[in-house]
Amino acid sequence: MNQAHDIDEAQMRQVQMELARILSGLKYEIPVFLYTQGGKNDVFNDAARQALRFFRQLTDKIVLKEFDLNHEKARQMGIDHSPTLVFDPERYNIRWLGAPLGEEGRIFLEVLLRIGTGKSDLNEAALGVLKKIDQPRHVKVFVSAACPYCPQQALNALKAAVARPEMVSLEIIDIQANADLADQYGAHSVPQTFANDVLTALGAQTEELFMASLEKMEQQTIFIPESDAEEVACQLVIIGGGPAGLTAGIYAARSGLKSVVVEKGVLGGQVALTPVVENYPGMKEVGGKTLVDIMVTHALEYVQIFPGEEVVDIIPGEPHIVQTSRRKFKTQAVLIATGASHRHLGVPGEQRFSGRGVSYCATCDGPLFKGKRVFMVGGGNSAATEALHLHNMGVAVTLVHRRDRLKAQEVLVKQLIDNAIPILFNTEVKEIRGENRVTEVVLLNNTTGQTATKAADGVFMAIGYDPAVDLAKKVGLELNEEGYIRHKAFRTNIPGIYVAGDVAGGFKQIVTAAGYGSEAALAIFEDIINPYWKK
Repeated sequence: MNQAHDIDEAQMRQVQMELARILSGLKYEIPVFLYTQGGKNDVFNDAARQALRFFRQLTDKIVLKEFDLNHEKARQMGIDHSPTLVFDPERYNIRWLGAPLGEEGRIFLEVLLRIGTGKSDLNEAALGVLKKIDQPRHVKVFVSAACPYCPQQALNALKAAVARPEMVSLEIIDIQANADLADQYGAHSVPQTFANDVLTALGAQTEELFMASLEKMEQQTIFIPESDAEEVACQLVIIGGGPAGLTAGIYAARSGLKSVVVEKGVLGGQVALTPVVENYPGMKEVGGKTLVDIMVTHALEYVQIFPGEEVVDIIPGEPHIVQTSRRKFKTQAVLIATGASHRHLGVPGEQRFSGRGVSYCATCDGPLFKGKRVFMVGGGNSAATEALHLHNMGVAVTLVHRRDRLKAQEVLVKQLIDNAIPILFNTEVKEIRGENRVTEVVLLNNTTGQTATKAADGVFMAIGYDPAVDLAKKVGLELNEEGYIRHKAFRTNIPGIYVAGDVAGGFKQIVTAAGYGSEAALAIFEDIINPYWKK
């Protein structure tokens, strides 16, 4: 027993010597104010005093003052939890509600180091994101003594508070010492991070993702480093970061082409805004944002992505010049994968119930409505086809068309009649109603002017797509009769410029867009190796 005791003492002395060495590099005094109240969290009050006593033995930079929670200073600072530690309030706004027990001791040491050196030690990429924040962020990080992941998240927040004290304030909150706050915020697992009382992170993050979440005020799962290059040379510029563009980037890079993806809006396009994606191969059901994150993470292993950049011009030539809102690309080939968006009715309730009864894809969402009543809005081939598709799934579907006859092909119209699918001519949906999801629609007969309210579980829209072809038209690419970019095996009328995905027409499915993206990339590779336009 004595031998074991001697070993423990030797290890403790070694730890103290190492900590003293680390703390010897402190440059500034660290004023620490400890606020406590007797009879309230005495175990944590004593633990806070012991921790401070321990570290004060190792450095003379800590200047400690203790006040009762009833002291005027506590009231002035709005402190009402015992114990609360306030660090160097003249320079920073950093508080600790609790005591540095267990894993939290690592956090406490980091607080001393950051404040004592005045250095955040944020990496350049994370600091660049943090500098974008132009409104105050009041950050709360909930931690516990037994959590091995909490120090990492608390350190991220601490670095932000030290790097930008004028913009970021921080409270590190122990959930055991402050059960009331944990209950108030629902923080019953740690670490959890809130900014301005909005949940911005569940779990620990990298520095870059923490700062991105702090800037966007919602949890970010992918960080894409920014580039300040004014000119980029490559072999392929892919315009559009949806399934077609991201897949094309992967296949092109794996073929040996130096490729980049440029996206002006949200990576993933419509998929990122889709609540649930069903039956994407390998995934029976997955959130749209989750699927996009998987695709983007995969693509980033192969290509550089430039988000938030709009392509303003393409100048064909050798090389092609792609000019964005931020830089210029010189490239051998360009792939346009700008996608298409569903047309909307623009009626009350449409946006509110999107994903909760309002759908734009019978193939995607139809199985959810088996045995239920829905209205299909539209009169063309897509509306007729999707109505038949829903009918074959066992959905009670009624077609609604604003004109007195359908635009769909006769063979489709005949199938609608043969399957006894009701058709309401000269009828428009004027409003979609419900509470948590769609329960009824208001229909207008545009011939008689009469309205009727009908029970419904869903409303499907098939009133067409608007392909994103503004850039294509500016460059001089030919469009087909339906307004999509005309192509032959992904090749457009301008040599070296290609097209893939929804902007080229075809089936509007994630899997087909991804497939077309891969095919287009392989076609581009073949042409660069053996240019077809020079044959």
